[in-house]
Amino acid sequence: MAKQNIYDNEIFFEGYKKIRENEANANNVFEIPALFSLLPDLNGKSVLDLGCGFGEHCKGFIQSGAAKVVGVDISAKMLEVAREENSDPRITYLNMAMEDIGSLEEHFDVVVSSLAFHYVEDFDGVVGMIYRLLNKDGEFIFSQEHPLNTCFSGGSRWTFDENGEKIFANVSNYCVETENGSTWFVDNVKRYHRMFSTIINTLTDNGFEVKKLIEPTADAELLEKYPQFKDSRHKPDFLVVKAVKR
Repeated sequence: MAKQNIYDNEIFFEGYKKIRENEANANNVFEIPALFSLLPDLNGKSVLDLGCGFGEHCKGFIQSGAAKVVGVDISAKMLEVAREENSDPRITYLNMAMEDIGSLEEHFDVVVSSLAFHYVEDFDGVVGMIYRLLNKDGEFIFSQEHPLNTCFSGGSRWTFDENGEKIFANVSNYCVETENGSTWFVDNVKRYHRMFSTIINTLTDNGFEVKKLIEPTADAELLEKYPQFKDSRHKPDFLVVKAVKR
């Protein structure tokens, strides 16, 4: 089964890094606050971070009291930055695909993943492995691109009025679960579209109890500070989920 490693592409890596260096990006404004709002008290907990990237979250978990963090990423280039900028004796970084985490022998209190699962073909298989790696009552918190985004595969994303203002987002083939190639810095970045119901049912079918969902969007206060995100009133860009192993 294909394991995508687009982040080791030099052009993609540099483009992605430039976006993350901009403080007012959608990750910082919407996705990260929502993800962190669902985290439990990490004091003394063991945490597995899937798709840990540059390791900022791993360092943040330690600062929030986690006793041990394991960060997993398929990208050697991302982990090079993580080890240089976000190292700590309590953090272990592993260069592996999340499809291979079944080889891990330890168990964890919390598993976290930020914006990685829409790049993974075998979502069901990975969720099953996460369930087995969690301790009883362990928590699984993750974010991904919203299904209203992952279904988009071409054409114009928006419909505009006569003044060039976006009036609604275009949605097509939402019910067709497939691999959608997209262009983001480079051609043929593979994203896997799953309906909202498939995402939730995959969790429950693997034994998880879904506790909370967030589709972060912009309220009036946020739009006053970041007017460039008014598009988010039409559709959420991200889906954030908290589930528990029972």
